[in-house]
Amino acid sequence: MATAYVDDFLPEALQFRPDTPLVDIGANLTHESFGRDIEAVIQRAQAAQVSTMIVTGTDLAHAKQAVALAKQYSGLYATAGVHPHDASHWDTHLERAMAALHAMPEVVAVGECGLDFNRNFSTPQEQERAFEAQLASAVESGLPLFLHERDAGQRMREILHAWRNDISQAVVHCFTADRDTLFGYLDLDLHIGLTGWICDERRGHHLRPLVSEIPLERLMVETDCPYLLPRNLPTKLKGRRHEPALLPWIVREIAQWQGISEAELGAATTQTAKRFFRLPTES
Repeated sequence: MATAYVDDFLPEALQFRPDTPLVDIGANLTHESFGRDIEAVIQRAQAAQVSTMIVTGTDLAHAKQAVALAKQYSGLYATAGVHPHDASHWDTHLERAMAALHAMPEVVAVGECGLDFNRNFSTPQEQERAFEAQLASAVESGLPLFLHERDAGQRMREILHAWRNDISQAVVHCFTADRDTLFGYLDLDLHIGLTGWICDERRGHHLRPLVSEIPLERLMVETDCPYLLPRNLPTKLKGRRHEPALLPWIVREIAQWQGISEAELGAATTQTAKRFFRLPTES
């Protein structure tokens, strides 16, 4: 169903309002590309029934910016963590600053944190040290974890297994790995976040038969915007910046591979996200 949008940034063909409100669990709205039109971005998202957005905090500066956005706009919440790329910066000062953020009501998860052995901007040893420290922060705060993992599935599972009885809940955001890694995470009772990666026929095809293996009560949806613009859009988007208003197109693709309606998938993932992040049911 088409709806009125706040400007003409999105072509009419991309303006669609699903039947049920959605939660975008991973939106990088502190990215510089949103600096000039963040209010319009949020209004477009709300017009597209993306009523709740979790703004990702990947380092101290961006986590503080995420909290500021959550304070300013209704329906926005923040995470606070240190991405594995920046793990070399972890120290006691950063640990204390993160702990202060985790005590704020706008912060609903510890992260983005985890392991990335693909690019190793920080060494594996530095990544593991920062990750374990943030696992301890999650235990201390009681908050769930917002996790990043790339090419490190086995080591991630080993570490999480050792901590699993102490942490509350965790979601592996932007999951793109293989079947064995997926089932390893599900065996640890983790949640899975899916993005527009599944809409990419060049690299997301291996995920498609796995989608139906993810229980609905363990599945959440996200844009990871401004990255991972879906390739299933019916028309091209000028500038190719992804944004939360396009989440319904990702839901449409995931629902197809789950073998259920878009409305059922939307309702289930919203319920799961609100329970996971302990969000007000009316937001």
